[in-house]
This record gives sequence, C-alpha cells and structure tokens, in this order.
Amino acid sequence: MNPDPPLDSRPGPAFRLVQRLFLLGARFARGMTLGVRGMVIDDQDRIFLVRHSYVKGWHMPGGGVEAGETLADALAKELREEGNLRLTGEARLIGVYLNPEGAGRDHIAVFLIREFEQTAPHVPDHEIVETGFFPLDALPLDTTKATRRRIAEVLQGETISPLW
Repeated sequence: MNPDPPLDSRPGPAFRLVQRLFLLGARFARGMTLGVRGMVIDDQDRIFLVRHSYVKGWHMPGGGVEAGETLADALAKELREEGNLRLTGEARLIGVYLNPEGAGRDHIAVFLIREFEQTAPHVPDHEIVETGFFPLDALPLDTTKATRRRIAEVLQGETISPLW
C-alpha cells in the first residue's frame, strides 16, 4: 500500500489572490474603528515612544479598542503590553483624531499621561522591538509625523488639527 504523497501546505497563487481580495473588501466593508495612544511624559519631560516590528518609525504606545472595552481599559492594556507602564493617576483626553489613511473610518483618541510607573523595562518581542524615553528636543529621527504633530499641539501650543 502506497501512502499518499505529502501535500504542499503552502497556499497557491489562486488562494493568495482570493485572500488579498477578501482583505481589501473587508477594509472597505468594515465599520468605524477606534484606537488609543498615550502621550506618556516622565518627570524629566521625556516622552515614551515605541518602535513596532510591522510599521516604520517611533510612535506613542497604543492600539485598537476592542468590542466591549472602554477607552480607559484599552489605554491601560496597551501601556502595559507595550511598555510595562501602569497608570498611577488620571489620563487626560487630549482629542480624537480622524486618520484619513484608514478609508476615512479610523479614529484615534490621544491621552496625556504624567502619573505612571514603569514596572520593568520592556523586553523586545515580536511586536515591540524597541522602547525608550526621549527628550522632547531630541526625538529619534524616524519619529512619525503624526507623533511629532501631537507633541507640538499638546506641549508647544501649536494649532490642533482634527486629522491624524
């Protein structure tokens, strides 16, 4: 009795095409999304930033708000996951911004955080490859434009834009 030859487990080109079309359609069919970002400033006026494995640049820590999750819960979760940060006081809502690159459906709530503790340095993982506190006048060169705009608006009095 001959065993069946092993099947190639890699998806073929037709499957990959269908998968791409599905993901593209899902992007336009989905409802509004909501995310949170934390502008975490320490007592030396340094900002905490993260660098992801899957997108370029340095960002404020944050992520998506899941169904049934409050903004505060999502923010606390993302700060914990991305920086081992724990709120010890109130996070102040700065604003909610429309991300026009997200098919006009993505919104990001930004919070200013000055009362927190870092329970341990973040160990690089599959999502967050690097973190750090940076002086506001010495941000990493590849800090995203949106991050730089929020810093200028909140900490330097620049005009606030409704767009991310």
